Amino acid sequence: MDQSTTLDIESLKITQEQFILASQSLHLQRPGCDAVYPVGLYGWRKRCLYFFLLLLLVTMIVNLALTVWIIKVMNFSVESLLAFRSEKNVTLNARDERGQLTGQLTVGPEAVEAQCQRLEVRSRDGGRLLFTADEEEVIMTTEKFTVTGSEGAVFGNSVETPLIQARASEDLRLESPTRTLTMEAPRGVEASAAKGPLKVSSRKDLILESTEGEILLDASTVQLGSLPLGVYTASPGQAAHEQAVFEVCVCPSGKIYLSPAESSSTCQAMSSICLWS
Repeated sequence: MDQSTTLDIESLKITQEQFILASQSLHLQRPGCDAVYPVGLYGWRKRCLYFFLLLLLVTMIVNLALTVWIIKVMNFSVESLLAFRSEKNVTLNARDERGQLTGQLTVGPEAVEAQCQRLEVRSRDGGRLLFTADEEEVIMTTEKFTVTGSEGAVFGNSVETPLIQARASEDLRLESPTRTLTMEAPRGVEASAAKGPLKVSSRKDLILESTEGEILLDASTVQLGSLPLGVYTASPGQAAHEQAVFEVCVCPSGKIYLSPAESSSTCQAMSSICLWS
């Protein structure tokens, strides 16, 4: 082995020793731990956060207490009824999507007012329409309409109905104390009493008129009471009160009176009753 080879090995050893020493020096110079930075809220920020949390808690407790108080005062319950109380009135409004008023219900101390296009009253199940009212007409679809007042029902104008019937064992009375009572129908008017008398009375005139047909009184007995008595007698000495049979006479004006019955008719067109009628 020559001298050059010996020098290269020595130089290699020196280089290796320097690398080891350099590595050891770098390892010793590394810090023991990394730097630690504090994270969180400190000072006035932390106090503000706690204050807002406390304020939120107090607000929640107050809202819960007010809700319980309102439920207790207004009687909100699943079992009890909903009641609205006011010293003056209670008003419920209904509005459309544009905010315009479409319906209003006002309950006041003197009256209950409803303002709407159409008022409907339905049955308990909500399927059957019982009462409806709008600007044109009022319709009742119930089987019976009962008025229990002592004065009956009062209508300002005409009434159109196919049937007027009283309750069982009660009288039906149609009366106009100061004006005229008129019943009209294009095909006729029928007034019947199945199990009792039918009475038609008037303070002045009672007119039965048929424009195209006849007036028929169909009964086993037809009585015309309080008819005036004519003065005609068969002989001057015969009194009218002794007459047992009378004849019914009709004046040209339509007035009916009684005349004593004889072998021939005693009706006189020029009777005093007819002349003064």
